[in-house]
Amino acid sequence: MPDIKDLDALGARERQIMAALFRLGRAGVAEVREQLESPPTYSAVRGMLGLLEQKGFVTHARDGLRYVYAPTFSPLKAKRRALQDVVTTFFRGSPERAVSALLGLNEDTAIDLDKLRAIIERSSKT
Repeated sequence: MPDIKDLDALGARERQIMAALFRLGRAGVAEVREQLESPPTYSAVRGMLGLLEQKGFVTHARDGLRYVYAPTFSPLKAKRRALQDVVTTFFRGSPERAVSALLGLNEDTAIDLDKLRAIIERSSKT
C-alpha cells in the first residue's frame, strides 16, 4: 500500500479524483465525475479510478449494480498532509504564521477564541 506522501506523485486529474473521494468519503463514478472541473467522460473517470485502485490509493465495493470507491487513506491523514504542505510552502514551515493568516482571513467572520483556546490546550497535552 502506498504512503500518504505518494499522493504527491499523482497526476493533476488523479489528485482531483482523490480530492473528490476525500470530500465524499465513498462515491460511484458519476458522483466523482460531478465533483471534477471540466470533467472527462464517465469511461475516463472509471478508468482512472481503476488505475488508482491498482496503485493502492482507492478500493471499491459493489453496491447493487455499481461500484462504490473509497480512498485507502483516512481523511484525517490526508487533511494533515495537505495542511503540512500548505504550512511548508506558504508559511515557511511556521504554524504560527499560518494561524495568524487564518485569523485575519475574513474579518466579517466571528472567531470563537474559546474554541481555539480549547483546541490549543488539548494539543499541548498530547
